[in-house]
Amino acid sequence: MEDIINDTMTIVSISLSDEYTDMLDSIQEAYGLKGRSEAVRASISAAMDGIKDMGALEGTVEGVLIIVRGNHADPWIIQIQAKYQDVIKTQMHSHLKNQKCLEVMVVSCDAKILSLLMNDIRAQNKADYVKFVRG
Repeated sequence: MEDIINDTMTIVSISLSDEYTDMLDSIQEAYGLKGRSEAVRASISAAMDGIKDMGALEGTVEGVLIIVRGNHADPWIIQIQAKYQDVIKTQMHSHLKNQKCLEVMVVSCDAKILSLLMNDIRAQNKADYVKFVRG
């Protein structure tokens, strides 16, 4: 991770649930960071790396989209899969522990369509994990 050195830093106040506070503390511990502010900065940097990776994709892309989600009974992912059925070549659904589900989709499409697909998934705010691995 590249540190951004700045003489002054803006103070930002955020509210986190106990679950997110525990996750932030886990990030801090895993990376050996000195405090929660460093953990927030590291998390923002990691998220920006993902955004840059997606922004660098051009033309036709193929790969695997991996999603972990909760609440098996909620049909939101089925609706998204139906919307993008032309680009999803294969899909697999598997039940995990704690009422979670794993969705694996092989996709082949224009990078802009992939970006729309991933934005639709993230906009639902119901996926615990979303990752595209380019083939």
